[in-house]
Amino acid sequence: MPTLTRLNFSLASLAVVALSACSSTERSRALDDSNVKAPVIAMQVCANCHGVTGVSTSPNFPHLAGQTPAYLTAQLKSFKTHGRSDPAGFEYMWGLSARLSDEQISGLADYFSAQKPAAGKQADTVAFQEGKKIFESGIVSSSTPACATCHGAKGEGMGQFPSLAGQHADYVVKQLMVFQRTDERPEGSIMKNIAHGLSKENMENIAAYLQAMPLQK
Repeated sequence: MPTLTRLNFSLASLAVVALSACSSTERSRALDDSNVKAPVIAMQVCANCHGVTGVSTSPNFPHLAGQTPAYLTAQLKSFKTHGRSDPAGFEYMWGLSARLSDEQISGLADYFSAQKPAAGKQADTVAFQEGKKIFESGIVSSSTPACATCHGAKGEGMGQFPSLAGQHADYVVKQLMVFQRTDERPEGSIMKNIAHGLSKENMENIAAYLQAMPLQK
């Protein structure tokens, strides 16, 4: 076999091996393959934005680690059916969730909920204290209820009400504004009414408090 032909054959063989490795369900990024297990999807796909363990480095993407399974399941199904249409949601998540099976969605929820939550970050003292007041007691003047009523005294979440402790402050503010000004998250209609009574400063204070409060698992 001529040298060039042998070289081409060798390169082709390596390409086949590489493709085989990429197609392995243990390392696959194929979101339309129901045989790919949820932890593989989490590490090969979700990790690009949310981190391997669900602790994201960018405030554009929420922490998923330690989140309630019911909330994660509900949000993935909402993305899949286009029930959530906030820009950051549909731009990234509609396509990614389109072909996930119910089993994969449930597996992803279990995977991320079992991860160690993000550590809290230090906040401005005034913002922290003001946010703490709203979180624990609400705002009487605007009939805004305490966040803790649904999200837990420590921000740990309850069922489909998400855990909020340790979440990126920027992400919290962004979502509160989505709830307040739009109908892009219809499953959160209760939050639209609650967020209506919050000023931008209120939102920033709540977010500062939550980001500084580590989730207790």
